[in-house]
Amino acid sequence: MSEQGKIRVLVWSEHTAPKEWYPHDINGAVADGLRQDKDQGFQVSTAELTDPDQGVSEEVLAQTDVLAWWGHLLHGHVRDATVDRIERHVKERGMGFLALHSSHMAKPFTRLIGDDGRIGGVKHDAGPESIKVLAPEHPIAAGVTDFAIEDEEMYDEEFGCGKPDTVVFHSTFPGGHEFRSGCAYTVGNGRVFYFRPGHEENPTYYRDDVRHIIRNAARWVAGRS
Repeated sequence: MSEQGKIRVLVWSEHTAPKEWYPHDINGAVADGLRQDKDQGFQVSTAELTDPDQGVSEEVLAQTDVLAWWGHLLHGHVRDATVDRIERHVKERGMGFLALHSSHMAKPFTRLIGDDGRIGGVKHDAGPESIKVLAPEHPIAAGVTDFAIEDEEMYDEEFGCGKPDTVVFHSTFPGGHEFRSGCAYTVGNGRVFYFRPGHEENPTYYRDDVRHIIRNAARWVAGRS
């Protein structure tokens, strides 16, 4: 049982982010942003690939309302049994799943959305990412207006993201590149959200606007908004 009805969020990463940018890895930065919630609505813990049962044992998942996932270099190291557990908790128990940035290729995300997560292109140091709110009425967009991230990695369409219920955010980059950067899904009894920004060599997860969206997304996938 969560503390005073708080949303229990487990933030997972593979511990490969450069320490000069993320000394406590991506999961540490995302967890800090969740703990800054003004309503103190989250009970936050972290896990990583090298933990027992890859950080997501049956016992841990049973005490998790939202699993936030950042992976990049080690997707292939995530065992099928790990993905099976996550899929079951989302589809049957209604656990929320929040996929971040390069987790478009993460095994749990692709399994849940029924697609391969492919993207049409990628470029480092691509310049500003301009993010437009396409669905201002969606709870994840609450308090969010169009904004730009001064320097981010570029992803380009085509995006193998299945069939989102709602595309909440859309990104454009210099040179005419574009990407569906905020995709919301209902999967069985659970909810899934993919949020694109968050390259490990950019300080994106320290931004107030990005942290605000992640908090909104955690509430939504938990079924609290």
